[in-house]
Amino acid sequence: MTDDTAYAPPKVWAWNKANGGRFANINRPVAGATHDKELPVGKHPLQLYSLATPNGQKVTIMLEELLALGHAGAEYDAWLIKIGQGDQFGSGFVAANPNSKIPALVDRSGPTPVRVFESGAILVHLAEKFGAFLPTASAARAECLSWLFWQMGSAPYLGGGFGHFYAYAPFKMEYPINRFAMETKRQLDVLDRRLAESPYLAGTDYTIADMAVWPWYGGLVKGLLYGAAEFLAVHEYQHVLRWADAIGQRPAVQRGRIVNRMVGEPSSQLHERHDASDFETKTQDKIAPGG
Repeated sequence: MTDDTAYAPPKVWAWNKANGGRFANINRPVAGATHDKELPVGKHPLQLYSLATPNGQKVTIMLEELLALGHAGAEYDAWLIKIGQGDQFGSGFVAANPNSKIPALVDRSGPTPVRVFESGAILVHLAEKFGAFLPTASAARAECLSWLFWQMGSAPYLGGGFGHFYAYAPFKMEYPINRFAMETKRQLDVLDRRLAESPYLAGTDYTIADMAVWPWYGGLVKGLLYGAAEFLAVHEYQHVLRWADAIGQRPAVQRGRIVNRMVGEPSSQLHERHDASDFETKTQDKIAPGG
């Protein structure tokens, strides 16, 4: 059992650079740029600066889905931001996202570039720009946005909570792992109950809500996050698994997953994407029903 008397917080917290586990080298208690570095700009209207974490995958999936629908204006350049090396603290990236988190989008389709940061905001921006994947009827739109913002509020408990303490913390701690495992399973139950009554989160149609939730919770139940599928007994969530498989079989999702990806088999990585032909030399990393 964990000794809950082992740590007494100081009266005033002080930053210890050695703390933080795997991400100690990039975590800090202040914002702003650490170095001057301008962002590259490609030929397309949309410039994306990202990495294929679950948050980054949301946007590349959305862009690939828009292109699959025939929206030529959704052509994009996807530039790799190596967060482990601190690219997100370059002056150009901080100008695009003062919060120094991926993804960041600069929409250059109009006379003045528009920056959009936070993955949920980018999904809404693109959905409204192209009139796709966000219902227009009041009730359906509200349901879609509710699930989108459910993800924005819930995933930190999965990622920064469960994922950090289960997979990345310097050592295993019983209390935080148990606390966040319980919350993660509760969230999976929320999704499973919803998906028992509806094929997709917002109803009968596939929307930006599914694109936002799938990289996190679909990835979790398919064994793609933290190696925790068995630990969390994800087989209990049959409706989530059905939904995860259905979305994972979409060609645009398979393409979007590998853009800006730096892990896994080399054939499943597309570090930068500047044209649809960039996928032709890659073997897409598909999600098999077993994991």
